[in-house]
Amino acid sequence: MKNLDNPLLQAWSTPYQTPPFDKIKIEHYLPAFKEAIKEARKEIEEIKSNPDEPTFENTIAALDRSGECLNRISNVFFNLLEADSTPEMQRIAQEVSPLLTEFSNDIKLDGLLFEKVYQVHEHAEGLTTEQQMLLDDTYRSFVNSGAALSQYDKAQYRKMSSRLSLLALTYGENVLNATNAFSKHVTDKALLAGIPESRLAVARAKAEAKGLEGWLFDLSQPSVTAVLSYADNRELRKEIFMAYNTKAYKDKFDNQEIVKETLKLRHKVARLLGYANFAEYVLKERMAANVENVMHLENELLKYSMPVAQRELAQVTEYAHSLGFEGELCRWDFAYYSEKLKTHRFQFNDEMLKPYFKLEKVIEGVFGLATDLFGLSFQPTQQVSVYHPDVKVFEVYRAERLMSLLYLDFHPRDSKRGGAWMTEFREQHVDADGRDVRPLVSLVMNFTPSTPGHPSLLTFGELTTFMHEFGHALHGMLSEVHYSSISGTSVPRDFVELPSQLLENWAVEKEFLSKFAYHYQTGELIPDELVQKMKAFRNFNAGYASCRQLSFGLLDMMWHTTDPSKIKDVQETERSAMAPAELLPLVDGTCMSTAFTHIFAGGYAAGYYGYKWAEVLDADAFSLFKEKGVYNKEVADSYVENILSKGGSDKPMNLYVKFRGREPKVDALLEREGLK
Repeated sequence: MKNLDNPLLQAWSTPYQTPPFDKIKIEHYLPAFKEAIKEARKEIEEIKSNPDEPTFENTIAALDRSGECLNRISNVFFNLLEADSTPEMQRIAQEVSPLLTEFSNDIKLDGLLFEKVYQVHEHAEGLTTEQQMLLDDTYRSFVNSGAALSQYDKAQYRKMSSRLSLLALTYGENVLNATNAFSKHVTDKALLAGIPESRLAVARAKAEAKGLEGWLFDLSQPSVTAVLSYADNRELRKEIFMAYNTKAYKDKFDNQEIVKETLKLRHKVARLLGYANFAEYVLKERMAANVENVMHLENELLKYSMPVAQRELAQVTEYAHSLGFEGELCRWDFAYYSEKLKTHRFQFNDEMLKPYFKLEKVIEGVFGLATDLFGLSFQPTQQVSVYHPDVKVFEVYRAERLMSLLYLDFHPRDSKRGGAWMTEFREQHVDADGRDVRPLVSLVMNFTPSTPGHPSLLTFGELTTFMHEFGHALHGMLSEVHYSSISGTSVPRDFVELPSQLLENWAVEKEFLSKFAYHYQTGELIPDELVQKMKAFRNFNAGYASCRQLSFGLLDMMWHTTDPSKIKDVQETERSAMAPAELLPLVDGTCMSTAFTHIFAGGYAAGYYGYKWAEVLDADAFSLFKEKGVYNKEVADSYVENILSKGGSDKPMNLYVKFRGREPKVDALLEREGLK
């Protein structure tokens, strides 16, 4: 498809056919989407009108290859909508989303097309495992999108799915806007007592960027953490806590009605397709398989986590009382006194680690881990256009073969949503001419930025976040499949977190840290004593952290198993769901669900439990590395061969058993977290 005036519709002659961000303008997106949808419709029509008997190649593989230009445009636009958004892009998204949903529905609800897919599914023989997976996935995606419904029910499904896509967009925009609407300007440094100077430098830089004196705090993660973990001023902690935990709740960006409508529509979709609730609809295609298995895992881990968490809360409370605090700890007190107890108990805190985690050295360390384990090498390139000056790009090689391009975007800005994520501008696949098309992988994060006189120094939490997202990147970069829709991270949600969470385990290994963790001022290697303290404090408040994560999973499951007609009050229902895992007093006026983007705008609906599910997998998998050696090449090669390279080309449990030699056990997780 060529259009001389619109770079999104041209064949990209850029290095590695990367997106020409320097040429793409806001006015290009809408016309490009409309033209690409037209082109994709023609490709679908060709599949439908093919007079030959339906086969895997002329139907299933052809569907996988269709819409390449539309997919390319979508990857650029929606990734930038998250990482470098503008009000204009948000408006375009509101217009484009219904068009894309309509196009998707036109495919999945087309009776003739589904008949062809059905015929292949019923009669295909001699397929490879990968081809069978693609066939099964394609067939199920049609059925789960209403292909087998009556004409009347198809029309209902079409309306509901279109509305759901718009609700998700609006929900995400509201959270971003609510986040950006808050700032706390402080001119009296006495109010900031306790906050480390390195954290204050970031707040000072934020103020200067706005032309203000003093310090500016916002709702980005580094800013919130600085106050809640270190500020002696309890009222300041409370103010920041309340601002963060009331986003899009009872303000002008209120998401309550969107939550209710989303849940009603999801429930209706599930019932229309023959499921008791939305969770059953989603879980049928996951490793967990059903709600019962999810709740068994949640309750089993809660059984071990809650007693430990209660002891931890008692210890933090006792220590707070020893420092003169009276009464019961509130939610804006726990992180503050936990940090003080950690410092007291271990003679150690996060600030002592940060000088050893200069961002540039951490990048070297993480890249070096990928080199030592998987034989990857990374070369910075200036040839490739980027969407923001902060973004850096690397060519990634394995045995001199280009595996991927890797985009890195580290620091917060108003145009970027909070959190950290891995995404792709292009998925790995083999094209129609048999050429292996390598992926364009992107990591987007919100780490503490550098300031005048201070480089970007990461907390231990930011180090593990980088390693988590880099684990996802490895899954994308090392993919070796034929079909884009099952390549890389295109696997069930409760399996996709295995590669990310597994890589976090190296963060406390001396062999890994000794390769990069040098003090940015003195050049001193991180002392063994600090490494041992890191390992010791890794499990500090592990029970509390486990309960917190489990509470999110319980909330997600409640929203998607409850009859929405019985949900009258979002906050009240939320509290009931999370109650079994709660430890601290509830706070009036706060609500998590109105800013829980993972499940209302991020694809994790009825799937948030997957983080815990994958923790069982990653702890069990790392126990093999611990047994054989954390840099053991044989284990690393097996991991690439059986998991990282395979994407969704086989069932997750089959892949895991091929790597581990057996199904996973929960024991390694309980032992690692000190819960048993």
